[in-house]
Amino acid sequence: MYEIKTQAFFSAAHHLLNYDGACENQHGHNWMVEAFVRGEALDKSNILIDYKVLKKELNEVLEGLDHKDINELPDFKGESPSSEMIASYIYSKLKEKIVQLYKVSVWETQTSCCSYFEEE
Repeated sequence: MYEIKTQAFFSAAHHLLNYDGACENQHGHNWMVEAFVRGEALDKSNILIDYKVLKKELNEVLEGLDHKDINELPDFKGESPSSEMIASYIYSKLKEKIVQLYKVSVWETQTSCCSYFEEE
């Protein structure tokens, strides 16, 4: 089994709904996103997936979040856009393009991260 990972970044604002604390107020993050791909079969170049392809597709998904108020986006309307929900959202959008996608991790800070993956 092989696994590769790439990272990308976006900046956005959000606030949590149904939350009692500072994060109920609008605030922003410089998010780091990691996309993991797993598989057993390599192509004729002996690679699982070209990093350029994975980065391109991930960046296209993140363009829809970058410099936005996530609460105002149609996919999050009425939802609390927690790191968990953002990781799930990115995973579902990226999975449409990268079938070998295994996991997406979303970092709000250097020490706080959430990952989303589906059971195999």
